[in-house]
Amino acid sequence: MTMSAFNCSFNLLRATMRHQIIPKANISAKPAKHVLSTGEQLIAMGTFFVTILGPSGWILSHLESYKNRPGAAQE
Repeated sequence: MTMSAFNCSFNLLRATMRHQIIPKANISAKPAKHVLSTGEQLIAMGTFFVTILGPSGWILSHLESYKNRPGAAQE
């Protein structure tokens, strides 16, 4: 009984997933339509740097204060 219920649910799942197949994207090797200037590239890279590395740098620079706060696990 359990095996037939499992097979039935598996077949239903497989049937729903069959219709969700996404076709391949059309990828071409053409050059960019709008070339970014050096200033735009610097702004983008700076934003990525601050967004990704900023929070981790903040945590690492304040690690000792996080260790010494009340309620922290004592060894």
